[in-house]
Amino acid sequence: MTGEISKHSVKLAGHRTSVSIENEFWDALKVIAAKKGETITDLLTHIDRNRPGNLSSAVRLFVLRWYQTHR
Repeated sequence: MTGEISKHSVKLAGHRTSVSIENEFWDALKVIAAKKGETITDLLTHIDRNRPGNLSSAVRLFVLRWYQTHR
């Protein structure tokens, strides 16, 4: 576990944005997307619509909550 942060460019709701998160969270997001049969963009779109704060923090919280409820 390195904790290295990477910037990931994505297109949400027709506009480009980026998510700067630790690689471990990005990898977890890929696992969740695969288990749900969705794309990362699908997940990020859902997270983006329902977030109170910035997107990067919302992604971290989404991953945390998913793993808390799917142990």
